[in-house]
Amino acid sequence: MSVTAQSVWNNCLVFIKDNIQPQAYKTWFEPIQAVKLTDNALSIQVPSKFFYEWLEEHYVKILKVSLTKELGEKAKLVYIIKMENTYGNKQPFTEKIPSSNRTTMKSQEVDVPLNNKNPELRNPFVIPGIRNVKIESQLNPNYSFENFLEGDSNRLARSAGLAVASKPGGTSFNPLLIFGGVGLGKTHLAHAIGVDIKDKYPEKTVLYISAEKFTQQYIDSVKKNNRNDFIHFYQIIDVLIIDDVQFLSGKTGTQDVFFHIFNHLHQNGKQVILTSDKAPVDMQDIEQRLLSRFKWGLSAELQTPDFETRVSILKNKLYRDGVDMPDDIIEYVAKNIKTNVRELEGAIISLIAQSSFNKKEITIDLARVIVEKFVKNTKREVSIDYIQKVVSDYFQMDVDTLQSKTRKRHIVQARQLAMFFAKKFTKASLASIGSQIGKRDHATVLHACKTVDNLTSTDKQFRKYVDDISKKLSV
Repeated sequence: MSVTAQSVWNNCLVFIKDNIQPQAYKTWFEPIQAVKLTDNALSIQVPSKFFYEWLEEHYVKILKVSLTKELGEKAKLVYIIKMENTYGNKQPFTEKIPSSNRTTMKSQEVDVPLNNKNPELRNPFVIPGIRNVKIESQLNPNYSFENFLEGDSNRLARSAGLAVASKPGGTSFNPLLIFGGVGLGKTHLAHAIGVDIKDKYPEKTVLYISAEKFTQQYIDSVKKNNRNDFIHFYQIIDVLIIDDVQFLSGKTGTQDVFFHIFNHLHQNGKQVILTSDKAPVDMQDIEQRLLSRFKWGLSAELQTPDFETRVSILKNKLYRDGVDMPDDIIEYVAKNIKTNVRELEGAIISLIAQSSFNKKEITIDLARVIVEKFVKNTKREVSIDYIQKVVSDYFQMDVDTLQSKTRKRHIVQARQLAMFFAKKFTKASLASIGSQIGKRDHATVLHACKTVDNLTSTDKQFRKYVDDISKKLSV
């Protein structure tokens, strides 16, 4: 029986498979192809330079042992690195793969018995010129479950986060998509999950990154012609946390590369955690194939915290900062700042600062001054209830009439305007808007918004309605 490159490599794979974890074998050895056997040199093709560097960094010993068993002490291994050529045929390589004019082949001979040279990995988080193969998580340890207080507004998302942290990749919450308005704690919760995973599973590679930074790294990888390195870097992550995933809207190239990374991670039991300012159903300019994957796991909404939760958040903040404050002042702040947690904590910090700098006692009067200034200087997010009241008053009807099932034209238009402004002025999901305005579904809200857009551009009287109500809500 003749010895071929494939038969030698198959025997090597049998030995390697018995000596490493199944997941590692699947990720790092299944993609390799045996190309040719010349004397004692076996040529194998790997998908990218990053892939080759990772093999040399982590598997050089087992490759040496397996190949020596098959070809003797003089065995050599030649890597053929398959690289994307996005610049046509201008790359200075001599060999080409016949089946594709978009790729080129570059042979690089590596003598297996050489000591491991610890090659530099293509880690997008490493400053160029500095050797560092360790992947830093980019997590903020100050964001923990301990200081993410539970309430009715966040119970589902927090519980799902704890479940994922206990068993990353092993629950049905994969991906876990956390969505909600500004300042409600999406980023805090995403970090808390990552921090908890690192504590429980130190060997896991956890990475937090904003969608904006991910996009920039992808653009850089295309410019430098190392897109494959970029993909393989992200494919080795055990827990990938992407913040503000709605930022990918309209960026087709980044969406495409993220689609392939997501598929690889999901199929290999790795955990994906996403945050967004809106539910998948409300995301625009995101490819359907990506949106469908966002819905595979759990989408958990963070809502505006209720009064009791706001009080608890303030008390916890004061306790952590070692500050005493009377309950009536805490309750006053909680009653008057309702929009989000960030504003709530900002107001209490301002109150402490004013008291400290001006050597004033913290009183209700001081709290009133601070809260009034704070609310005035902070962009107010109007509530859906307030929008319904403004629209109802404008059309001289009550809110019950606005929400009713009647199909009278003027009432239907008022209801559609309320839905339109709820989508424009709040971060609520379409489903949430529909349920609060007459128990409608998200499709009704979507239709209402389109109708308002169409009538605004074709009907002068209707455009006046929109302008008038918009001014009232912007005051």
